[in-house]
Amino acid sequence: MTKWLKVSVRKLFVLSGLLLVLSPTYVQAADFFDETFGNLQEELDNAKESGKQGIFLFFQMNDCPFCHRMENTILNQPDVIAYYKKHFLNFSIDIEGSNEMTDFDGTTGTAQELSEKKYRVRATPVLMFVDLKGKRILRYTGPTRTKQEFMLMGKFIVDGAYKTTKFTRYKREHMKPIAP
Repeated sequence: MTKWLKVSVRKLFVLSGLLLVLSPTYVQAADFFDETFGNLQEELDNAKESGKQGIFLFFQMNDCPFCHRMENTILNQPDVIAYYKKHFLNFSIDIEGSNEMTDFDGTTGTAQELSEKKYRVRATPVLMFVDLKGKRILRYTGPTRTKQEFMLMGKFIVDGAYKTTKFTRYKREHMKPIAP
């Protein structure tokens, strides 16, 4: 091997190592969601024992471009994951799913049946927050436009603002204008 080739190989090796070390950690939206066996009554107990503020449900379906956009631009962000994991148990529900579930009040059915009949999910995504008693405190249909809006939604729940105002008013008062 020539001296020039040895140096080039060594530089390439060092450079690739640096790129690996300096590149951001790959995070997926799957890291955002907690695992569940589908018993939301039990998950309420888990949320209480873990000191959470409630449960966040993300109703989605596989062919939903808006769901995928949220998963790829918002739910995969490390600060979003950290905040939501700290304050909520987070579950993804496939509205076309056939897995058996138990709802917060003990109602059983498939994910599809509960999504359609109980929660009346017709379009996705639907973002829903439930308090520690199993009561729905916020339902938002459609994707949030920005990460800031999604984070504000979580803060709206954590701060208890939902008790005194609607999310649209809270958002208007707290959203920072996005620079062009």
